[in-house]
Amino acid sequence: MNDSTTPDGQAIRVSVCMAAYKGSLFIEEQIDSILSDLGPDDELVIVDDASPDNTAAIVSANVDPRIRFVGASVNKGYVRTFEQAVELSRGEFIMLSDQDDVWVHGRVDRMLAALADHKIVAGNFDVLGGGPRPWIPRLRSSDSRRHLANLFAILLGYRAYYGCAMGFRREALSYFVPIPAYVNESHDLWLAICGNVARSIRHLDESTVLRRLHDDNQTPAGWRSLSRIVKARIMILRLMFEATRRVRLRS
Repeated sequence: MNDSTTPDGQAIRVSVCMAAYKGSLFIEEQIDSILSDLGPDDELVIVDDASPDNTAAIVSANVDPRIRFVGASVNKGYVRTFEQAVELSRGEFIMLSDQDDVWVHGRVDRMLAALADHKIVAGNFDVLGGGPRPWIPRLRSSDSRRHLANLFAILLGYRAYYGCAMGFRREALSYFVPIPAYVNESHDLWLAICGNVARSIRHLDESTVLRRLHDDNQTPAGWRSLSRIVKARIMILRLMFEATRRVRLRS
């Protein structure tokens, strides 16, 4: 079991969980933006997915005591790497982070305010340096309680949730992990499905992160083939049934 206190005996408040892979170009800037928004009793958990570059060396060179770094010997993919980071977390509140974005200052406070009475929170993002966002509409706080509509929109593909702008209370951890074995992408949609099925998710109107869009982003930038779309919709249906089972089991 993870020790949930800092070296001086204080309870850990926030755990930021990052999956890293070939992140040497941008990860240092992202770490700096996260640490500047965290308090002394928070932590940043980084799991490197056997990067072939010097990502591990860059992270290890940062001596901030709030960083907990784990290097994997075998590449497992970003979903399993996020899962490992979350399982290693010790804070009361857990926030997800990509390796190549920049956090908006004040993100932690905004998310903590939303998590005071909700189990899961989801914010929006802007594009780092400006530029157009993907066509899918921004999340709106007014839709937070429209849980069935949100689930239907996820199924149809026009309600986007981005893990880099999401967080949850530790009590929701049992919904999220273990991530079903058939999930090899869209862990963020899985978390959003859990929040909507549990009827405890809050949308933030504000952007909480500046996303760096580039060729190596894990989120697809273009249209998918019909077969991949069908497979994704089937997976989402399975996740909805699984979330319903877990929420009922733990209620």
